[in-house]
Amino acid sequence: MNFYNILLSKKHVLIILLFPFVLFSQVPAYYSSIDFSQSPENLKTQLTVLITNTHATLIPYTSSNTDTWDVLKQSDLESQTSDNVLLIYGYNDSDALSSNDYSRNKDLSCHSSSCIGLWNREHVFAKSLANPSLDDSYPSAGTDVHNLRSCDSQMNSSRNNRIFQDDSGNAHITSIGNFYPGDEWKGDVARIIMYMYTRYPTQCEAINIGYGTLNNTSTMPNVFLDWNAQDPVSQFERDRNNIIYSAQGNRNPFIDNPYLATVIWGGAVAENTWNTLSVDEIDLESIKVYPTVTEDFVYIKDYKVNKEIYYSLYNTLGTEVLSSKITNIIDVSSLSNGLYMLKIKYNNTLINRKIIKI
Repeated sequence: MNFYNILLSKKHVLIILLFPFVLFSQVPAYYSSIDFSQSPENLKTQLTVLITNTHATLIPYTSSNTDTWDVLKQSDLESQTSDNVLLIYGYNDSDALSSNDYSRNKDLSCHSSSCIGLWNREHVFAKSLANPSLDDSYPSAGTDVHNLRSCDSQMNSSRNNRIFQDDSGNAHITSIGNFYPGDEWKGDVARIIMYMYTRYPTQCEAINIGYGTLNNTSTMPNVFLDWNAQDPVSQFERDRNNIIYSAQGNRNPFIDNPYLATVIWGGAVAENTWNTLSVDEIDLESIKVYPTVTEDFVYIKDYKVNKEIYYSLYNTLGTEVLSSKITNIIDVSSLSNGLYMLKIKYNNTLINRKIIKI
């Protein structure tokens, strides 16, 4: 298993890729089995199957052979010329404090009871917030390296198992006792939580670790969708994803393309790195959906060139309740009152609209 042939950098772009991206414009071969035209819930299920079936190597937490320490000491390196790992939630290497350090020598890892000035392994999806709790005593969900990040031991203790909450600035405990990971790390956290929920959908539900309102499917806190859009994927995350792919065999899809979260859960529109999933603004301008608050009918109007319009309507549980091909009138009169998410496939693009049935 070779973890050494990737040049790592948070701030630099020169890397040797183990994965066949071409300027992040086309869907990579890893996702060739995925049908992106399916419903959001179906797409999420397909990704669950993919990242589960390709998770070929379950890495032990601590072992005399290759373990999670070994992977992190490569995946979390700051740069190709550095021996330092980046410390999640960290933000300052120049003051007298060690608890807020941004980086640290990879060999200063904690293997004893006193860890001040050392780094350890942070479970971003906290072990106790999973159901059942994540167990790292044997290779399992608790040792999945996609969920582990190098972290200062004191910062790790401060975060503890606090749920994530939106705020601004550097990492800190919020006024109501939750945890804000910091402006630089919030996107990283969101994409890890999305991975864990997709990889372990019943054990690691995102609603158990995020504070605030839920998205339209009632399964993803809006805070993670917002962070995913506000803090784009860094080169460090991409390189880290490649290293863990080499070690475990599976990838974090939301690092490869953050827009997958938008397609699945809606919410804030994230960066789209694959042209084939892009939303054409001209098409958006030519489509009108009305009324969005209705007792009986919703109309889909194409004001430019008539195209085939396919739609699916989902309730707040993410269940498809209506779907049709080549239509511009949706009869919702038989549905229960409430909020629905309308997904329109139009001219090879996906358009989301909220519908309220009264």
